[in-house]
Amino acid sequence: MGFLAGKRAFIVGVATDRSIAWGIAQAMHREGAELAFSYVNDKMKERVVPLAHSLGARLTMPLDVTDDAQSDAAFALLKSEWGHLDVVVHAVAFAPREALTGTFLEATSREGFRIAHDVSSYSLTALAQRAHPLMAGRNGSLLTLTYLGAVRSIPGYNVMGLAKASLEANVRFLAADLGPKGIRVNGISAGPIKTLAAAGIPGFRKMLARVADVAPCLKALLDQVSGLDKENQERQWERIKFLMTDEFTTTKALGWIDGERMKKDYDLVQTYLGMEKPFDVQTAFTTKMLDTSIKMDASKVKK
Repeated sequence: MGFLAGKRAFIVGVATDRSIAWGIAQAMHREGAELAFSYVNDKMKERVVPLAHSLGARLTMPLDVTDDAQSDAAFALLKSEWGHLDVVVHAVAFAPREALTGTFLEATSREGFRIAHDVSSYSLTALAQRAHPLMAGRNGSLLTLTYLGAVRSIPGYNVMGLAKASLEANVRFLAADLGPKGIRVNGISAGPIKTLAAAGIPGFRKMLARVADVAPCLKALLDQVSGLDKENQERQWERIKFLMTDEFTTTKALGWIDGERMKKDYDLVQTYLGMEKPFDVQTAFTTKMLDTSIKMDASKVKK
């Protein structure tokens, strides 16, 4: 039985099977949560409903977060069908395409600014206002998705950066209001991931390529931490790549520790350090908590 057994979660913002929200929904389903999904229009309904049904979800509903009447109707349906709610995943963000083309100064209009903040930030407040009565006494949770562009100037991200900064402030104020009621509010920030939303960001492929190359990360680490040796850090990265691509990580599970290999490592350490305490592989570690469906794809690790 998963740790979300008996919990009910409303997923707002799934667009395709490559959406971050879809990954979150799959993880929640795997842990036993009952799910409901929204879709913004009939075109998205054709994508979202089959995905929802694949996870056994029986509740799907239209929800344009800029329409208060639709928001009211969505939570009225949740109340009538479920009676209560434990989790809301807010994965909604939008800015007009022209607002993401060119420089921030040139591309930002009053209307583009309004739309970006309405859809990407205010919508979290609107969902929280309707969700929290259904979470009373249930230690509920509101989760949203933010991005590095909230705190740094990312070329081409433009007004969405301001909207994400607003969203993060939104999280803090909601947490202050709802925390005393036992409701947690959090925002998570993922790195560059190929999603439908990311396709609208100019230069996104370059971001992916840069993240795939470890050299800038090593340089940043060496610049910030004095006393580190460049060659030693590169050797450490080679070890990391080995652990990311060995047979246990790619065939068993991410994070898998083989007992026999661990015993050999211990014997080697004992040879040099003369450790006195007996070593019992069976009690020293466990792999029971690992999700064996999560494995590394060795072909994706940059050589």
